[in-house]
Amino acid sequence: MIGVLEHFRPHQDELRQRLIRCCIAVLLTSTIAYLCNDEIAAWCMRPLYLAYPPLGKLVYTKLTDAFLSYLKLSLLAGLATAFPFLLYQVWLFIAPGLLDHEKRTVRTIVLWATSLFVAGATFAFFVALPLMLHYFMSYASPFLQPMINLGPYLTFTIRMVLTCGIAFEIPFLMVMATRAGLLKDGHFRQKRLPFYLAIAVLSFLLAAGEITATVLLALPLIALYEAGIVACRVFGSRRSSGQTTVS
Repeated sequence: MIGVLEHFRPHQDELRQRLIRCCIAVLLTSTIAYLCNDEIAAWCMRPLYLAYPPLGKLVYTKLTDAFLSYLKLSLLAGLATAFPFLLYQVWLFIAPGLLDHEKRTVRTIVLWATSLFVAGATFAFFVALPLMLHYFMSYASPFLQPMINLGPYLTFTIRMVLTCGIAFEIPFLMVMATRAGLLKDGHFRQKRLPFYLAIAVLSFLLAAGEITATVLLALPLIALYEAGIVACRVFGSRRSSGQTTVS
């Protein structure tokens, strides 16, 4: 046992060093983001003002609301900014133990996963979020004046962006699970109902129980799930066909 620990100790030291570098990178980027919080917050609030120009200003009702909201926003902005560096550190740690074809596979997976996440986050902020805000703010009238709280709005925006970013990974993960042989061909097509129920529950939780927001969030997720089924038909059977040929 002691021999195994001694053999693994160089990897522990390297892992510790890379974790420290990652923490320092996130701390630096989050600090810079906090110094630019007004600009970042204004950028996040822009879709709301475009959806309802008469709004004017957002409010906060507790002394710590603005500070905690800005702190959360800084941390998330810092993580997003440092994400390429974090991936690079992970790659430097695992690359020495991989074969050449495994390195190519990992690079392909990371590239596709990152690209799809960025595409989903971009879609959320520039397409889905403005549509949802226009709908919600349409209830405002001379007899109903909206007073939007800063904290819940930023939480809603961040949750929306992250959810769409992760949701855009669904077709890719479905194809990878099928190609890797973890699931049989046609599994996702046969299990539509359980996955639909899971999507509905997840959307309900992410929308904090708001039925309209739940529907608006669930429909794109279901569409992505169906896109994943089509992608599995096109790309997921290559490995199985290749194995059949060899045998």
